[in-house]
Amino acid sequence: MSIHHKGVLDLTGLTQMNLWEKILWYYDINGVYVWEQFLQHLLLSFYGVILAAIIAVPLGFYLARHHKLAQWIIQLASLIQIVPSIALMTLLMFLFGLGPNLVILTIFLYSLLPILSNTYTGVMNVDQNVINAGKGMGMTRNQVLFNIEIPLSLSIIISGIRSAFVMAIGVATIGAFVGAGGLGMVLIRGMRASDGTAIILAAVIPIALLSIVSDIMLSFVEKRLNPYRA
Repeated sequence: MSIHHKGVLDLTGLTQMNLWEKILWYYDINGVYVWEQFLQHLLLSFYGVILAAIIAVPLGFYLARHHKLAQWIIQLASLIQIVPSIALMTLLMFLFGLGPNLVILTIFLYSLLPILSNTYTGVMNVDQNVINAGKGMGMTRNQVLFNIEIPLSLSIIISGIRSAFVMAIGVATIGAFVGAGGLGMVLIRGMRASDGTAIILAAVIPIALLSIVSDIMLSFVEKRLNPYRA
C-alpha cells in the first residue's frame, strides 16, 4: 500500500476492506486535499452565479419595462443553454485560456437564463393594483421599485438563483479538465487509479451533498421571502 502526492493513492493491500471503509480511509489520508478541492468547487460555483446575478437581476427589471426587447434577450440567453458545457468551455478556451476564470465565465453564461427569466417573471407577476396604490400614495419610481416590486418578486428571483447554483455545481465539476481545480480533480484521479471506485465516490459524495444542501438552503430562503406564504 502506498500513498501518492496530492490525493492519489494506491489501494493495493486494501482489498480486505469493503467499499465504504476504503472511502473513509481515503478521507482520513487525504481529508485536507479533498477539503481544499471542495472549497475551490464552491467558490467557482459561487463566483459564477453571483456575477450572473449582478447582471441578470437589474436586466430582468429593465426588461419588465421593455416587453418587446425582453423576448429577444431571453431567447438569446436560451441559446447558451443549448450548447453543451464541454463545447462551450472549448470555445471560450481559445479566448480566455485555461484555469478558474474559464470555468467562472462558463457558469456565468449558463446562469444568466434562470436568473434573468425568473427576475422578469417575478416583476411581471407583481400585482399592478399594488403598484397603482403605491403611486397613489405619492411613491416615486424608486420607492415603488424598492418598497413594492423587489420585495414582492424576491422569492421568484431566489428561485432562479437556486436553479443556477445547483447547475453551477455540476458545471464546476468539469472545471478540473481545464485546470480550474475543484472536486473534479479527485474524480479524475479516481478514474486514473487501478482500483479507483472508492476515490470516485469520495468525489461524488461531496458533490452530491453540496448540491442537496445548497438546494435545501436556498429553497428555505425562497419560502421565507415569499410574501404570499401562509
